[in-house]
Parts: sequence; structure tokens; C-alpha cells
Amino acid sequence: MGTGSGSDPEPSSSGWSRAPGLVVKTLVLIGGAVLLKRLTKSTTRWEHSHVVSRSLSGEKFSKEQASRDPDNYFNIRMMSCPAAEMVDGSQVLYLEQAFWRTPQKPFRQRLYMVKPCPKELKCDVEVSSYAIRDAEEYKNFCDRPKDQRPLPEEVIGDIGEHLTTIQLSCCDRGKRCLYEGSAPPGGFPNSWNGASYCTSDLTVLKNNEIHLWDRGFDDDGNQVWGPKEGPYEFKPAPSSSSINNDVFSPLNIFPQSALDKPIKGSFILQE
Repeated sequence: MGTGSGSDPEPSSSGWSRAPGLVVKTLVLIGGAVLLKRLTKSTTRWEHSHVVSRSLSGEKFSKEQASRDPDNYFNIRMMSCPAAEMVDGSQVLYLEQAFWRTPQKPFRQRLYMVKPCPKELKCDVEVSSYAIRDAEEYKNFCDRPKDQRPLPEEVIGDIGEHLTTIQLSCCDRGKRCLYEGSAPPGGFPNSWNGASYCTSDLTVLKNNEIHLWDRGFDDDGNQVWGPKEGPYEFKPAPSSSSINNDVFSPLNIFPQSALDKPIKGSFILQE
């Protein structure tokens, strides 16, 4: 009994002596974890932005969708590439859309600015579209050698009227997409074809596929332009040989007169 009671203080004293060291180590680990979390969060805001920029870039077609539903969708070529970088790191992309048979005659030209969402918003990436001040100078921008394109500083100077902004968030686990989002409620002013406002939805998929759904509505909420059945589905271009082999496909043969007219209901031809 006496020996047992006499030995009790030793482990107790040892335990107390180790406690300050454990507390310090714990605080260091917690502090390091918090710092790492902050650094990771700060870094990934721009990583998200870069992923979206890369996914938007390149040559894509809506051919498969047009094959499934030729009454509502056309085979559209969408081409996009980096054009400039803003001082804050935002990426500026040039984007154009044209019928497959006439890529040299785009019916839609835009500059897209891609950057992280402001910290006060609950989203990851902000994608804004702008008109181009001198759009004629930018036709087939991405198809030209770099020394024949407008310079980055010229691109920045040609950013025109703001058209739409889409706020993208990371997709939930298990979904096919990487990011998805839409314009804020109420959309943005638009007067084409009797519209009073427009909405825009964008989905970025894991295979660089892009789903884009732009629509215009009048004051009564009636849709007056844009596809009604769902977004256009743009998939990365197949090899050039397979494209050339399909030159006589019904999806790619339209009378030139039809190509020169605005498409109502299926796709917007908006200046």
C-alpha cells in the first residue's frame, strides 16, 4: 500500500510536464491547417477560372445534337481562344459561332472575360460576355497566325458593351459537369427580335463539352428568340479527316439562302 501510494506522484508529474509540449504542437498543427486552407482557397479561386477558360477554348460543334433533333438544332461551329489578359489576371477569350459550312462568316462574335467570382458571392467563376467595337477585324481570329491577330492591348481596347454575366459554381459530386450556372434573376437588357431581356445558362462538362443556352423574352415573359427545347451542346471537334468525310451529310448541306437568314426559335443570330 505504502509503496503504491508513494509511486503515484511520479507519472502524474511526468504527465503535467508533457502537457505544455502537446499543447504547443497541437496549436502549431491547427494553425498550419488553417493557413494551408486559406492558401488553398486563395489558389483554387484562380485554378477554377483557368479550368473554365481552357474548357471554353478550342473548336466545338453541335453536330451530334443536330443529328438527334434536326428540327430544333443546327450544326453550329463554335471557336474560341485566348485573346488577352487583364491586369488583375482575368482571361479574355474571343468566341465566334458560325454554320459548319461557312466558318469564315460568323454570325456571332463576342469577347468573354473569365475570372473568379467576387468573394462576397456564392459562386466560383464569373463569365461575362461583351460586344466587340470593331467585330469585322476579328473574324476568324483563332484561325489566324498570332502575328495576324489584333494585339492583346488592342483586344482590351475593343471590349464593348457588356451583354451578360454568368455565375458558375462547381457541380455536385456524381454529376457529369464540372461547373454550371446562369445569369442572375431578371437577366440582362436585350432588344433583339422584340425582346426586353435575355437569360443565359452555361454548363462545363468533364470532356470539354460546353452547353450554352441563350434566350430572349418579351415584357410578358414570352420567349422570342433562342432554342426552346434546351441548350446547344457543343462537343470538341473530331479529327479533320472525319469532318471532311461528312461534307455531304444532310446536316451540313443547307441552301446558301437559308444560311443568310436569321433562325427563329432554333438559334439566335444577334448582332
